[in-house]
Amino acid sequence: MMKILEIIATADPTSGGPIEGLLRQIEATPGIERDIVTLDTENVSIGNIRVISTGQRYPRFKLFSPIIHYGYSPQFTSWLRRNAKQYDAIVVNGLWNFSSFGAATVLPALGVPYFVFTHGMLDPWFRKAYPLKHAAKILFWLAGDGRLLAGARAVLFTTEEERVLARGQFPIWKYKEEVVGYGTARPPEASRAQSLALLQAIPSLRGRPYILFMSRIHRKKGCDLLIEAFAQVYKYHPDMQLVVAGPDQEGLVDALKVRSRALGVEEQIHWPGMLSGDSKWGALRSAEAFILPSHQENFGIVIAEALSCALPVLTTKKVNTWREVSENGAGFVENDDLEGVMRLLTLWAGAEEATKEAMRNAAVETFSKYFDVSEIGPQIISRVRALL
Repeated sequence: MMKILEIIATADPTSGGPIEGLLRQIEATPGIERDIVTLDTENVSIGNIRVISTGQRYPRFKLFSPIIHYGYSPQFTSWLRRNAKQYDAIVVNGLWNFSSFGAATVLPALGVPYFVFTHGMLDPWFRKAYPLKHAAKILFWLAGDGRLLAGARAVLFTTEEERVLARGQFPIWKYKEEVVGYGTARPPEASRAQSLALLQAIPSLRGRPYILFMSRIHRKKGCDLLIEAFAQVYKYHPDMQLVVAGPDQEGLVDALKVRSRALGVEEQIHWPGMLSGDSKWGALRSAEAFILPSHQENFGIVIAEALSCALPVLTTKKVNTWREVSENGAGFVENDDLEGVMRLLTLWAGAEEATKEAMRNAAVETFSKYFDVSEIGPQIISRVRALL
């Protein structure tokens, strides 16, 4: 049996798509033994998966904030040196934290075959949006992360779009590229429990049709554009409701609520926080359409989940899976600006019912063709084996 070590900064489900995608891939490849090592300071229980938490605890003083954010932990590198050779292959998930930097100090010297999944972290949007952070990333690249990628059997990308965007973003180090795809599991069967969980999570909906945003509340997700665009389109479509669901990682929700109140749509926008389990699937199954107006999105696991629930997708050309959505008729795609997001909402509101039904059918077909992890997961393992 092949034994793989997955390195990832955190197993916290609120951290976004990488851990969710990793867990679904593990489920889809039961013949592979996998361990996960993280920088978390507390042990996380994920079914029968072995998760090793190697994070270092620091006092909660402002002085230590950068160290805590970066995840510096000598325990991680010492654990990796002791245990790396037990595995047939190692996969490093993500960059720009101590899990990748620590791996760079250990893995190339040990000669253990390893791969790096960048998860969109080489996208040029970050350089434009956070120029000071990009300057710091160049230092980390030269000191560690670049060497990590250069020594990998392959650097793995989820889409061709991601691979092309990553090229030339950082100097000196060269690496071998592989596009391997990505996916998620099929949804659970629809149930009354899902509907009841949704009603409990968002009682203010009262069964009214709505458009669903479900992701981290983050600057790159275009949440501010969504509120502005919704307020403009609502004037002409007063039956429209919007659900904005997800963890507030940057403290943006209060300001967005204030803005929605000023725009006169406070009662039409619902903020349930992060949805999971039955409430999550209830929200996906009951929505009219799913919207993700991101400025940058490597893959968007939640887009695949929406498609799997026959939910048409409204998104932007900055989401790296937009071509699959557009070319297969599974939704609408526009630019990531106010006019583009307004157009997404307007196109959906004005679409004939026959068009919407055709999109629902196309959504399921698109998921099955491109994003079903039961197909994608084994393909990734086959590619890893070939590269070994």
